[in-house]
Amino acid sequence: MTRATTVEPDADPADGYEPCGIEDRYAPPAAVPDPDRDKGWFRRLLPLLLARRLAFAATLVCGVAGLTLQVSVPMVLRRAVDTALDGRTGSLEAHVWALVGIAVAAFGLRFAYRYLLFWAAYRIETDLRSTIYGHLTRLSFSFYDRVAAGEVISRANSDIRSIQLLLAFGPLAGLSMLSFVLAVGFMLTIHVPLTLVAVSTMPFVFVLGQRMRDRVFPLSWVTQGRMAEVAMVVDENLSGTRVVKSFAAEAEQITQLSRAAQRLRWSATALVDARARFNPLIEALPRLGMALILLYGGWLAIEGDIGVGALLAFSSYVVMIAVPFRMLGFVLLQAQRAAASSQRIFEILDEAPAIADRPGARHLVDPAGRLEFRGVRFSYPGADPDAPPVLDGLDLVIEPGETVALVGRTGCGKTTVARLLCRFYDVDAGAVLVDDNDVRDLTLTSLRHHANQVTDEPFLFSESIHDNIAFGRPDAPHEDVVRAAVAAQADTFVGELADGWDEVVGERGYTLSGGQRQRIALARSLLANPRILVLDDATSAVDVRVEEAIHAALRDLLADRTTIVIAHRLSTIALADRVVLLEGGRITASGTHAELLATSPAYAAILASGGNGHDDPDGQEAI
Repeated sequence: MTRATTVEPDADPADGYEPCGIEDRYAPPAAVPDPDRDKGWFRRLLPLLLARRLAFAATLVCGVAGLTLQVSVPMVLRRAVDTALDGRTGSLEAHVWALVGIAVAAFGLRFAYRYLLFWAAYRIETDLRSTIYGHLTRLSFSFYDRVAAGEVISRANSDIRSIQLLLAFGPLAGLSMLSFVLAVGFMLTIHVPLTLVAVSTMPFVFVLGQRMRDRVFPLSWVTQGRMAEVAMVVDENLSGTRVVKSFAAEAEQITQLSRAAQRLRWSATALVDARARFNPLIEALPRLGMALILLYGGWLAIEGDIGVGALLAFSSYVVMIAVPFRMLGFVLLQAQRAAASSQRIFEILDEAPAIADRPGARHLVDPAGRLEFRGVRFSYPGADPDAPPVLDGLDLVIEPGETVALVGRTGCGKTTVARLLCRFYDVDAGAVLVDDNDVRDLTLTSLRHHANQVTDEPFLFSESIHDNIAFGRPDAPHEDVVRAAVAAQADTFVGELADGWDEVVGERGYTLSGGQRQRIALARSLLANPRILVLDDATSAVDVRVEEAIHAALRDLLADRTTIVIAHRLSTIALADRVVLLEGGRITASGTHAELLATSPAYAAILASGGNGHDDPDGQEAI
């Protein structure tokens, strides 16, 4: 018996498995979040920040230097007023040029600081987005069975954006706090009691900030979740707009969106209310400090304890130390949103793929195509534990190059057989083997490259017809794409399109008919040239004459490959060397069409009743 060649994943690519042979044009993420779930959200994000530490270091140097110059301006003003204007003991021109020099240097440093800061923040956002998308591609069908697409999209977009905003504006707030420290230091050198008066309101600002944080965080979490709920409703209605319109259910769907929007409005309003209660107080308290300085400082100036220049410098510093507290409310809010968003993102990143390569999994290279389902038992994740399994003791052997038709009523497990073969799910008991190799011992990429599935509801990307067909082989020559389309009878309508092969199909390919989409999907699989092919009612929407031409081409193309045909038409059964009847999750009969008609009453009954109830647009008997 012929066995497939298997190689280790790190073997020489010339001797191993190469899925598409396309070189990556973009660098992978510079770092990924810490997988330790016991750490806080910021510590888990820290590796992404450390990967950009050179940019952050340069940002810090430019920021501190620029801030130092900015904080020194009131001291220059003080000296100018006290010496050049009040005491007339110095030159005003020197102080003017000093201020001009400080302004030019501060501009350059602040420009560099902001540019480097946002450069790093956006690259961290890109790294995080790439990490999430890469993880989403590894998650199994069972994850997408229970999580709505809109929920995932919201976390991969708006939640990441919340983190990026914190990374961009958080350091700005931190630098403002540093300006507070430097300003207080300069103020202490001028007059200690007056400095204490200036900062007397700051402890109250800190207390209000803590109370605001405790109030805002849960509201931020709820708001982010309800934004995802709205995104989910919109996504489902856009994707299913044809269904909505066909049932004239627009009003009902608008009501559903309105309900979700009202829930979002409540939490967003509560969030705004919390900000409205605390932010004005946080910003007003430093202004109260300025009033106290004018009162106490003016009295000191009258008494001659400090000069007019010192009072002017103090007034400038009070304005300066008020800036961090004006930013504090925004940064605290953004920090809470980022914390909530991070936890929502980590819920995805912490989701372990249910289907993954085992340690030591081997690449499948040049398989012969022998398939075996050995005592397979399977129920879908989350199914009623008291319900019977979809497959219960399935035993089936398909020899290399053989074409087998799976026939049975709805829910008998035909499509499930294909999903287990491609390892979209793992069996609960038993094994699925390719050339005597358990599929769980093979790498997913090599298995799915050699075992390809064409479904009755194909998905097309909003790209050109050429690119849709070449999806599995992006580097395929145009001649190969045309050859695959000819075999699938897709070239006949492509030539009639305005842009031909460059015609961009609409979302999910809905600018094409159902039969045209099926032919494009069939051509896509034929171009990939899998050794094992599953046709899951792949021509159900194609008319009789086109289907006959497709079958004529398929007879030659299927001669050297193992094929499973999930059949709902008598014409499709004609492609099969053998017909297998599924009932109750197991094989109950196997043989040619004629043999089963003569020996299996259940098979004959399915034929007589029209099979699983699928509509047959061509008037053929469905099974």
